[in-house]
Amino acid sequence: MKTPLSYWLSLPVAAAVLAPLAVLAWLGLQADLAFDASNAAIVINSVLLTVLTVFGAILLGVPLALATTYIRLPGRPLWLALLAAPLAMPSYLGAFAYFAAFGPGGTLETLTGAATPNVRGLAGATLVMTLYTYPFVLLTTRSALRHLNPAMLDAARTLGLSPGRALLSVVLPRARNGIAAGALLVALYTLSDFGTPAILRLDTFTRMIFVEYNAFGLDRAALLSLQLLALVAVILWLETRFGAERERPTRTATLDLGAGWRAATMTAGLLLMLAALALPLLVFGHYLWREGLGDFDPMLAWHSAYAAGLAAVAAVVVALPVAYAAGLGRGGRLLERIAHLGFGVPGIVLATALVYVGLQLSVLYQTLALLVIGYVLRFLPLAVGSLRTRLERIEHHQIAAARSLGAAPFEAFRRITLPLALPGIVAGAALVFLEAMRELPATLLLQPTGFETLATYLWRVYEAGYLGRGAVPALLLVLISAGALVALLTGEERAGEVRGA
Repeated sequence: MKTPLSYWLSLPVAAAVLAPLAVLAWLGLQADLAFDASNAAIVINSVLLTVLTVFGAILLGVPLALATTYIRLPGRPLWLALLAAPLAMPSYLGAFAYFAAFGPGGTLETLTGAATPNVRGLAGATLVMTLYTYPFVLLTTRSALRHLNPAMLDAARTLGLSPGRALLSVVLPRARNGIAAGALLVALYTLSDFGTPAILRLDTFTRMIFVEYNAFGLDRAALLSLQLLALVAVILWLETRFGAERERPTRTATLDLGAGWRAATMTAGLLLMLAALALPLLVFGHYLWREGLGDFDPMLAWHSAYAAGLAAVAAVVVALPVAYAAGLGRGGRLLERIAHLGFGVPGIVLATALVYVGLQLSVLYQTLALLVIGYVLRFLPLAVGSLRTRLERIEHHQIAAARSLGAAPFEAFRRITLPLALPGIVAGAALVFLEAMRELPATLLLQPTGFETLATYLWRVYEAGYLGRGAVPALLLVLISAGALVALLTGEERAGEVRGA
């Protein structure tokens, strides 16, 4: 049987995804470094931040999932959108805002005259990470709850259980897979995050990899990267143990817990919105009012959009054969899984490997091409996932009919497959574009000399202590991130309509 062309085109993609991991392994083997006290502190800080953030996200996300699913809230869809809104803001923007707002001379002290504590270190990083990751638990738990048979809750109430007891003893245990899936997403995000621990000065793996890179300790940065990847691999393995629900959502029961529970839920939601959204916007708005546009260069936005646009186009071109091959058998599905590895590798780790590649291939070092390659490898799964979903909806008999009428394989692809896959191509390109626009660690390490983006400029003003100059890029990144969330929710809504059809 002749091997499809998509297989051959996917092989170099898989090799490119695996290459950075091989580079890190090679560098790590050359590093003559032992596990010492400083390394132990990095491991402890990283694990503590992850565990505490997961705990906090569950503490917030699970009750809110129960409330938005079963309590008769006025304007429930609006509440759900507001509670998920922190996903629209990169956590490093929240960290920047909290760093600027609290402590001596902070924005809150300037506006109110009251002294406020510092939010640096483990406590501050945990607070910020929890505020911007709890929606993962909220959404996955709520998805699990919507797949439960409402008759179970009705039966529990018939047997005399109070509404609260029925939720805790009957409903919640059956949503444990959704809770666990959200918790693992939080753990993966926390381990991979660079901006929050770096800004709040907590020595985690991601921050120390950057420190070692700046100190020209590429071998130690690679060794730390391998240790971080080992932790990430454990999280990814655990994630495979909690498969997503495949059933259709069912009608969910609602509980009348009284006005007190509704008021408590809405109060908690408002407090979260104040902490996660209103406070950062207040800080950035205050800086914008005080300093205006300052020396903000519009070319920063153009640089961000240009690099992200190139990455988006390249990603969908590279993803197309991978997504097509994934529907042709086991070999294609294996290539697709390999392509998804890039999303599990933290941006700082991937960039460390690509810096070494650039040093060996001087034609690539500190070029826009290497930055775009980094973006593509990092966000390729977004494009593959969008395309795969769309290609699965194409009827194979349409392609077979075209072939039976004498069309060559490429002609059938051009006239049948490509037009039908166009919505998936556009969606995948949009997601890659938006994620690349706000990517910080990979951009910091791979950016060409003099090629500042919105994210890297925000980092530079933080390092220099000119926090007020970060208002404009921060607000632009908030708008971009809001677009990412709208695209995500729109895509999920459309996917739900397709499943329900």
